[in-house]
Amino acid sequence: MKRVICIFVIAVSQLLSGQSPRMSRSEYIASYSNLAIKEMAISGIPASITLAQACLESGNGNSYLAREGNNHFGIKCHGWNGKTIRHTDDAQNECFRKYEHVEESFRDHSDFLRYWDRYAFLFDLEPHDYKGWCYGLKKAGYATAPNYAELLIAIIEEHSLYQYDTVSLLPPSPTEAEVSVRIHPQKGSPLYRVSLYREVYSRNKVAYIIATEYDTFKSLAKEYNLFKFELYRFNDLDRKDRITPGMVIYLEKKRKESAKHLDRHVVEEDESLWSISQRYGVRMKFLRKYNNLAIGTEPLPGSIINLRKKTR
Repeated sequence: MKRVICIFVIAVSQLLSGQSPRMSRSEYIASYSNLAIKEMAISGIPASITLAQACLESGNGNSYLAREGNNHFGIKCHGWNGKTIRHTDDAQNECFRKYEHVEESFRDHSDFLRYWDRYAFLFDLEPHDYKGWCYGLKKAGYATAPNYAELLIAIIEEHSLYQYDTVSLLPPSPTEAEVSVRIHPQKGSPLYRVSLYREVYSRNKVAYIIATEYDTFKSLAKEYNLFKFELYRFNDLDRKDRITPGMVIYLEKKRKESAKHLDRHVVEEDESLWSISQRYGVRMKFLRKYNNLAIGTEPLPGSIINLRKKTR
C-alpha cells in the first residue's frame, strides 16, 4: 500500500512540475517503429539499427537532449547550421543539434549515415545483417563506448527488433501506383457503370472505390450491380455497419494474402484488424489465422501483423 501511495505521489509531482512520465523501452519502440520503417524505405538503413540506436542514445526518449531538443541520436553540431542545444557528454557543455520535431531527428540520422564517407561501407552489407551494422557503427566511430556494438545487439535481440527489417508500409489509400492502374471496365462488365461516375482502383488485385458522403450500401449495390450482402461480405462488415466518407469499399472478394512484397505490418495507434484488412485487401479470417487472433481480439499498437501465410 505504501508503495502504491509513493508511486501516486511521484506521478502527481511530475504532472504538477510539467514533467512528462518516463517512457519505457517497449513504449518507445511502439511509438517510433513505423517511423524507423519509413526511414528504412528511404535510406536503406535497417529499422532495427535505427530503433536500437534511438533507444540507446535517447534513453528511450527520456534524455535531456530528446526531451528538450528532439535529438534522439546524440548527433553533435559538426557541420550543422540549424538550432543547437548544449549538453555535457564526452566533454563539458558540448554542442548538439536541435530539431523542431522528432521526425526531423530520425531523418537527420539517416542523412548523417548516408552522406558521411566513413559510414559508406555499411550500405554494402546485407539488409538484414544487423550485427554487421552494429560492429560497423562502432568501427566507424559513431560512439566512444567500447561495448557499443554489443549494447545495440542486446537491444535488438531482447526486443526482436530485427522483425521490423522485413516490414513494408502501405498507405491507407490510394497510392500513386494504384492511381496508375485504375480499372476502366469494358461494356458488359458488372463494373461497367462505375466508369461513368467515379474511379475504381485496384489494391492487391481487388477492385475498390473511395466512399463519399452520399454513399450507402443500397446505393452502391445498385450502382455496381451487386447485392447488399455481397458488399457486406466483401468488406467484412454486417448490416449494422454504416459507410462513412473516405472509407475503402471493395467491390470484389478480398484475397487470402497480401502482395508478396508486403509480408507484415506494424500496428499503428487506433488501428483495428478490420482497418488493416481494408488497408491491404486481405480477408479478416485469414489475418486472424496467420496471427493466432481469436474473434473479438484486436492487435496491440506496435505489434507485428503477418499479412501472408508463414512459410516453414
